[in-house]
Amino acid sequence: MKRNFISDYIAYIVFRCLEIVLRFLPVRVYYCIGQTVGELLYLFDLRHRCLAYANIRRALVRVRPDLNLRKVTRKFYRNLGQNILEVLLIERIDKDYIKRYVEIEGLEHISKALVKGKGLILLGVHGGSWELSNVICANLGFSFNLFVRQQGFGRLGNFLNRIRQQKGAKIIQRENGLRNLLLAFRNNEAVGMTLDQGGQGGLRVNFLGGESSLATGAVKLALRHGIPVIPAYYRRIRGPYLKIIILPPFGFTRSGDFRNDLIFNLQGLKAVYEKFIYQYPEDYLWTYKIWKYGRVKHILILSDGKAGHIRQSEALARIVQQVYQQKMQDAEITVQQIDFKNGFSRLAFLFLSFFAGRYSCQGCLGCLRRFLSSQVSCELLKQTPDCIISCGSSLAAVNFILARENLAKSLVIMRPAFLGFRRFDLVIIPRHDNPLRKRNVLVIDGALSFTPADYLNQHGQALRQRLGVKNEDDQQFLGLLLGGDTKNFRLSPDTVRKVIWQLKMVSQQLGLGLLVTTSRRTSPTIEAIVKEELGSFSSTRLLVIANEKNIPEAVGGILSLSSAVVVSPESISMISEAVQAARYVVTFACRGLSAKHRRFVRDFNQRGYIYFGEADKLGEQLAWVLKAKPKMVFPDNVGLIQNALKGLL
Repeated sequence: MKRNFISDYIAYIVFRCLEIVLRFLPVRVYYCIGQTVGELLYLFDLRHRCLAYANIRRALVRVRPDLNLRKVTRKFYRNLGQNILEVLLIERIDKDYIKRYVEIEGLEHISKALVKGKGLILLGVHGGSWELSNVICANLGFSFNLFVRQQGFGRLGNFLNRIRQQKGAKIIQRENGLRNLLLAFRNNEAVGMTLDQGGQGGLRVNFLGGESSLATGAVKLALRHGIPVIPAYYRRIRGPYLKIIILPPFGFTRSGDFRNDLIFNLQGLKAVYEKFIYQYPEDYLWTYKIWKYGRVKHILILSDGKAGHIRQSEALARIVQQVYQQKMQDAEITVQQIDFKNGFSRLAFLFLSFFAGRYSCQGCLGCLRRFLSSQVSCELLKQTPDCIISCGSSLAAVNFILARENLAKSLVIMRPAFLGFRRFDLVIIPRHDNPLRKRNVLVIDGALSFTPADYLNQHGQALRQRLGVKNEDDQQFLGLLLGGDTKNFRLSPDTVRKVIWQLKMVSQQLGLGLLVTTSRRTSPTIEAIVKEELGSFSSTRLLVIANEKNIPEAVGGILSLSSAVVVSPESISMISEAVQAARYVVTFACRGLSAKHRRFVRDFNQRGYIYFGEADKLGEQLAWVLKAKPKMVFPDNVGLIQNALKGLL
């Protein structure tokens, strides 16, 4: 409150001082100063310029691909500077000023509407020279009221209302103003209202390419009281020269269903203004959050083609989706594969991204066109996401540049390489990577995974049908998820054989069926051992060799149906997913694991998330877990991320 009071007081003093200093300057000088003010705002008000550009891009990128969006943004700021300065010109408005600088098209529509004796609503949006044009309308020979809401800066708002009233405009405050509105209409007077910026109380309709809240007051008055609504658009031609375009009264459709009529007619009116805004985009006020109250958000996943990274990105996207749903918003998820032209392009892009600034790259995107494949860059240039997700260091730079271009939230999983953490809104890093403690860094246990109950139930049901198991109690299962070789690790055939022997022993002792799947990384040697040992084993109910014939429900089904799951230790993501599925998870020692993998297994074992043992003693560990049924413990990564996102989205 105190901060607003000080800002209000300063703004009021500045305006009064400018009014005294500039009072005797020629009109053309006013507008030259206004353009200079706009240029200065464009150069130094970076935060609002970023918002304005992102709004312009979202609204026009598909409708007007011919436009240079940076130039449109700059023209908008020049107009904005003139709008600010011309408030001080209101006291000069008279018939001579209007005759010299203002062209009015369609004035006869107002005269014809007033003949009916019901008054009228002169409807506009925050475009062109709306402040000066409202006062001009008050000097066209008919009684004119301006319907306004209480401003955040009360002193400055009262000053503006006072000079509006001095030039013939009557003021009706939006707060508790219905009686005064109806009185004005009974007196056959015109009332100026706006359609855009409906706020929390508005109706959400698609406006300028996204769902926005529009004001419903004019449409409600027209439907309930038959008040004519005349759309008007205020166009700045050049400097002080304006054109007021007054259209014929809007033809309202009435079906008897008030709610449907409200939506249908509001959509018709907004289409009128969309046409003007698309044609003259530099006139509209772009520095507010146009789609703040929209119910549909867009999540863009950047994919590097690595299965583990894609799974983690999709898990985060589903968590983001849940957070949006808690806010009564839907979220659409799009996955975009990122392909560089060649290896040099990848390295050059990473190098140049180091010099990318928070504001300097917006509106350029030359690096995307030069270094990404033409198909990928074209697809990315069409996207207008609210949230961008990537996993791994290779795509962090693409995430950052696209997020700044669209003013989207940038979410990164794992370290974003040399770009650092501060460029992103949220960086999610596993504890075993020893992350630095930063304000926007969230540390989680293991790899990110999200296995909701419906996912497990769906895949479990599919696998149960494949196995011919009707009821959950018909048979209990033991799962085996085998990974394979990585860049610096080879899964030992001897170790795998020992693990399989232990599993066979436990399955026979406890009467459990075996559900087994390999992965794409499993070597032919290991696959041969698995088929040799388990292919004809009596307790084997499922054996999937992923490189030969995979099934979509393999992993999800095994996690759903198994009482306990054995996972090879090199797969951090698979162990993490099994733990999040709330199953007993057992892994085994294996030579050649990296320090990071050993740190991960040790940490999960100490926290009680998994059980760990030597390959030749795995049976004892499994038997104890299945008989004792100790309390399950698993990390609340999803809850941590949801809490972080609630304050971010």
